[in-house]
Amino acid sequence: MTARTAPAAARNRDPIASVLRDVLPERGTVLEVASGTGEHAVHFARAFPELLWQPSDRDEDALASISAWRDEARLPNLLDPLELDAAEEEWPLVRADAILCINMVHISPWAATEGLMRGAEAVLRTPGAPLILYGPYRRSEVPTAPSNEAFDSSLKSRKPEWGLRDVADVRREAEGRGLHFDRLAELPANNIVLVFRRG
Repeated sequence: MTARTAPAAARNRDPIASVLRDVLPERGTVLEVASGTGEHAVHFARAFPELLWQPSDRDEDALASISAWRDEARLPNLLDPLELDAAEEEWPLVRADAILCINMVHISPWAATEGLMRGAEAVLRTPGAPLILYGPYRRSEVPTAPSNEAFDSSLKSRKPEWGLRDVADVRREAEGRGLHFDRLAELPANNIVLVFRRG
């Protein structure tokens, strides 16, 4: 299979990387949950050569695309993708030094977010290890952009269990799993990064 592309990946990868430089550890393994096409994995593995980058996805076509991007890039720190469904009780690895999840929380049932927090609690063993989320979210104190409202309606029309999540709900789920809120970063196109850290 040829490597797939997502236009948003080229637009958001550098703004995301600018946040990652401040929050990722200097060494160790970064688990990317829901890697999608695999473009982010290649970009970040190249940007952070001292880190091992572990892509993953639950979708067979996505896994094939990630492998195609990996084969083309030939980066020594980019690992073979893992089949990983965030909602599952058991994950196919036991330890990571950081977890990154881009654009999954709103394009999945809430059970996937619950599973992401449960999995992060299990595999992030080092105090301070980060869980980093990127995407559009609702915030009670900030009006939701019209483009995000339209996107939310579009998602719900496709699958009622999808949709933009409220930051407060995500924080509550994370903190119930021993992941303390660290920071929120505003990024372009009405997206944000949320960083939680292992207690």
